[in-house]
Parts: sequence; structure tokens; C-alpha cells
Amino acid sequence: MTETATVAIDPHVHSEGSYDGREPVELLLEHVADLELDGIVVTDHDAIEESLRAAELAPEYGLLGIPGVEVSTSHGHLLAIGVETRPKRGRSLTETVERVRDLGGVAVVPHPFQRSRHGVRKRNLSDCDAIEVYNSMVFTGYRNRRARAFAAAHDYPKVGASDAHTLPNVGRAYTEIRIDLDAASLRSEAIDGEAVVEAMRAGATEIKGKRTPIHRSARQYTKGALRKATYLATSRMPVVPTVPASMGK
Repeated sequence: MTETATVAIDPHVHSEGSYDGREPVELLLEHVADLELDGIVVTDHDAIEESLRAAELAPEYGLLGIPGVEVSTSHGHLLAIGVETRPKRGRSLTETVERVRDLGGVAVVPHPFQRSRHGVRKRNLSDCDAIEVYNSMVFTGYRNRRARAFAAAHDYPKVGASDAHTLPNVGRAYTEIRIDLDAASLRSEAIDGEAVVEAMRAGATEIKGKRTPIHRSARQYTKGALRKATYLATSRMPVVPTVPASMGK
């Protein structure tokens, strides 16, 4: 006999460990514990230390602990969910996806096709484990609809997330994940991060939530722009041309 449990996870959240984030992981976890969520994945840009710490602390807040990181590939950003080691940045999307899988994680392409946010372009998106088809930070629904249509056409599992860089935006969008449990382990304690990753990879997902209000998205985008420019200027990553106008689609 098999029963199904559902957990609600926001799989794309930034902390102060990210160059454009500001929130301590303790504050994020405390906030999430008050929401109708079972956990978050802290996915800082090319940094995993705070995410590992958040995953370790999560059970103290009654939450699932799942580490992750947002990796800068040579073709755009990639979420590595369920990994404890940061894949090297600057490699191709295909190489990075393979590395994420080797590390036991699920490779999710966030905000695809959004050039202003280093989204992977359509011509480069040939392989991944899932696609973020609902990102609460977009100004309108066009990019989300395009991502959803692409995922459906190519049979990719679908993920929704807040992409929050500040506390009030956490959980605006999230993913409900269905996990099969055998009759001997029906307690929620039997669910761990590995089970969540496997179910996400299998496409047992449903997207919930809504877009972040435009004034919040604009504030986050504006405040993060200078920090992002500074980060890119001091790194050796190739700079993907930004097109601010596309943020509004």
C-alpha cells in the first residue's frame, strides 16, 4: 500500500550569502516557519555556505533542510537543488547539469529566456531536469507563460518559486511536491530532502502562489543592479548583455 504526502517548498530564495541578498538564514527560517511552507532552498549566487547552514538549522524550525546554489554557467543561471558542493561556475550549461546530477541534485533552469536576469536562452536550453515556469519576480506574466509553454512542449517537470531576495517576498510562489510513502512510514518525519529532490525530478509538482507586487519587484531589481554590476566587474565571468526593458515582460 502506498500513500502520498505533499510538501510545499520555495526552491529559489536568496540570503545574505548572495551578492544581491541581505537576509540572515535564521531570519529566513523563522519567517518560513510562520508560513504554510515545509521548507525553502537557499540558492545564493555561486555561494553555498549559507545554504548548507540553513539546511542544517531547518529542523530546529520544523522545516525540511535542502541545500542548493544558483550557479552562473556560461549560458545563464542554473539552480542546483539538493547538492552539498557548489559546481564550478563558468562552465557550459550541459557540463553543469551533468555535475549537478553527479552530486545527487536536480538541475532547474530559473527564469529562462530573461536576458536581463541571465536566463538561459532558448537555443541553449537543450537539457535539464526541470524548468522554473513560475517566478514571482517577473513584472507581467509573459515570461512565465513562455517558460510554461516550453516546458510542456519538451516534457520538462515544472517548478514555481519566489526568487526572493528580501524577507517579505519569500513564499510568494512555491512548489507543492507529491511524495509517495509506503505504509510503514506514513509520518512526515520520513520525508527528507532526498525524497523531495527525487519527486521534483519525476515531475510530481504543482505550482502555487502569485506574482510579487510590481513595486516590490522593481525595488528588488533596482537595489540588486548595482551589487550585480560590482560582482560581475570583479569576477571573470563573461557578462551577459542586459536588456532592462525585457524585465517588464
